[in-house]
Amino acid sequence: MWPRIEPLALAAAALALGMALYYVWLIGRQGNQPLAWVLALLLAGALLAAYGAIQDLPYRRAALLAAAVVLTTLGLLALLSIGWPIIASGLLAIASLMRAPQPRAP
Repeated sequence: MWPRIEPLALAAAALALGMALYYVWLIGRQGNQPLAWVLALLLAGALLAAYGAIQDLPYRRAALLAAAVVLTTLGLLALLSIGWPIIASGLLAIASLMRAPQPRAP
């Protein structure tokens, strides 16, 4: 049986991955090397959002929160260049986090 997928988190992951690819392309066109820490944070945010997109996994909410913090912060740091779509990815992760059900106490 296929796992249930949260579309907002999946969109956040896809947007973050797309921005990582665009970042590498853009910096390469400018004749520079991409910064490893920027690329690592973009990919980490994408992976965390992708993990959070699967609704049945444990620590899903923590992964979405981490993705939201990483992507929104990185988007603010890159606001003058490619920051807006990265912020949008972080906001999608936040929206998905808000839709996620609260864990129940045993």
